[in-house]
Amino acid sequence: MTILVAYDGSDDAKAAIAYAGSLLKGQRVVVLSVWERLALASMRGSAGMMVPIDTTAEDAAIQEATRELAEQGAQLARQAGLEATARCEPDSPAVWSTIVDVAQELDAMLIVTGTRGLGGVRSLLLGSTSDRVLHHAGRPVLIVPSPEGAESGVPSEESREIGVPSAESPESGVPSKESPKSGVSSAEPPGTTA
Repeated sequence: MTILVAYDGSDDAKAAIAYAGSLLKGQRVVVLSVWERLALASMRGSAGMMVPIDTTAEDAAIQEATRELAEQGAQLARQAGLEATARCEPDSPAVWSTIVDVAQELDAMLIVTGTRGLGGVRSLLLGSTSDRVLHHAGRPVLIVPSPEGAESGVPSEESREIGVPSAESPESGVPSKESPKSGVSSAEPPGTTA
């Protein structure tokens, strides 16, 4: 029984690991960090103009940095009480699809992710990684709300879009489990009763 945790080093990803640890202590997890190959990023950014670029050295450096990031995430998961291993993969063709593909390969029983990562403008243009994982995974996905939204008591815009009730919302009908450090709250998965 394996759980896949998507990790990009953002505060939301750290909160997702902390929450997964509080909810799933002792479970086996694979902490996945996905890196974008520079040549693909260059082609995507060039509005379809295919220009061959040798980015071998840069890609190797990015891959190594992402491998270290995955190990950092696995270390956080171990500190949170999970049995964690790190994994690093290149995106193909997008981060969300790589997460879904790895979950399928591992036959993961659950995918855990934060609501917002380090995607920046690309994320705004292409849509949320967590939203796409949710809609394409074909398996349960736990999306942990942003610590900012949880602390204010107002669910993030992304949480409202995908129908995740905040701990404060009366319609959730589920007692919240709140992490004192991260302020992350959750509800039972859809289709379950409290």
